[in-house]
Amino acid sequence: MVSEESPLLATTPHELIYKRFTPDQKRWILFLISLPGFLPTFVSATFVPSIPQIAKDLNSTHADVSLTVSLSILASAVGALVWAAYSSFYGRRLIYLWGMPFLCVGSCGVALSTSLHSLLFWRFVQTFGSAGGISLGAGVIGDIYKLEERGAAGGVFFGATLLGLAIAPFIGGAASQYWSWRNLHYSIGAWSLLEMLLLYISFPETSHPGTLGIDKVNHRRWIHITWVNPVSSLWLLRSPNLFAAMFASSLVLISDFVLLVPLAYTIGVRYGITNEAIIGACFLPNGLGNFLGAPFTGRLSDIVVRRWLKKRKGVWYPEDRLKATWVGGLCLVPLSMIASGLLTTYVGGPIGLALNLLCLFTNGMGVNFVLNPIGSYNVDVVHSRSVEVIAACSAGRLLIVSAATTLIIRSIEHLDVAWTDTIAAVLAVIGQGIVFLTIRYGDRMRASVDVGFSTMENN
Repeated sequence: MVSEESPLLATTPHELIYKRFTPDQKRWILFLISLPGFLPTFVSATFVPSIPQIAKDLNSTHADVSLTVSLSILASAVGALVWAAYSSFYGRRLIYLWGMPFLCVGSCGVALSTSLHSLLFWRFVQTFGSAGGISLGAGVIGDIYKLEERGAAGGVFFGATLLGLAIAPFIGGAASQYWSWRNLHYSIGAWSLLEMLLLYISFPETSHPGTLGIDKVNHRRWIHITWVNPVSSLWLLRSPNLFAAMFASSLVLISDFVLLVPLAYTIGVRYGITNEAIIGACFLPNGLGNFLGAPFTGRLSDIVVRRWLKKRKGVWYPEDRLKATWVGGLCLVPLSMIASGLLTTYVGGPIGLALNLLCLFTNGMGVNFVLNPIGSYNVDVVHSRSVEVIAACSAGRLLIVSAATTLIIRSIEHLDVAWTDTIAAVLAVIGQGIVFLTIRYGDRMRASVDVGFSTMENN
């Protein structure tokens, strides 16, 4: 019963969980997780512009060295699943600290590689070590931010992490042209050690009290090692909602790779660019679009959630957040893809190059209009297993993109750039159609297979 002394807005025990950290502490934690979150995109994006130089140094071909791109995507999927599964047992902090040594050793191994086989092996180790950054970061945001704050915080996090896409290609190209791609990877290894030290000193455990697997172990040893099935997270994708969200975002993300992976052999060849640093600079507009789009779309998805909560008088329908994807999935991504393909094929000179760079920027913005709300939606609907659901969706998405990446250059060779880009645009529209169906029938889809969905009371 509410008395005159009762607060108008009583704080529930669940809401108190989100007050464990002050706003300043939350901002510091957000900064800390953005550093390892930055690494997966940075490690990936610095490599692509240096492929021609690596192929030359290893006496290999561009196509063979490009296999490392697909292998890296596979390693990211495997690593995300492993780190997510163990973070649910041991906690976020410990898993962050475990991943960094893999990244350090893998980076040094890449730098020391003298053959394609050794490069492939160490590239897998390197990417595996950095793979937990994004899924763990998304889980930490779910740990410390409430439902209606999560999109904005996620936008800041993904904006910071996607800064890697904005600067890494240029750094990779410049290092290959003027320094050494080997020294670059030595630097990444040193950087990972410094990050591990910073996290060890100042990053707290953010998991909700009593939710970790190790908290439920009665007889714990001083060093308690437990087998955790890393692929168990994939079982979450039996939910039609989560699978649809993963598959739709995969179809949209393919457009990024169609533009970026062959960039040196599409825009580079078409406009006579042979300098690796300049080719790397051509990646900047796409990364800048990602960087600027992420915070905006995060806040937009929060606004959409609050608006529909108000319209429904406090009734929460999780799929409302997905309505923030329309602009990106239906307009920005497909139109930028078609325009880039036509411009590369038919418009030469500085004008064609400038317009192509504008398409790259627009595509980066558009992809974030889709991926960011979907990522926050995944955390919303399975909040108790937020890291695992992000890792499962990331793994599924990366496996699809990995398979698609192997076909990009072949498609350009057998069809041409315009047709390849148009196919990618059609796939993005199909993905947005899947999002529409998820919004329309989300409640029925959740009811068909319950994987432990969250409610308003425990979110």
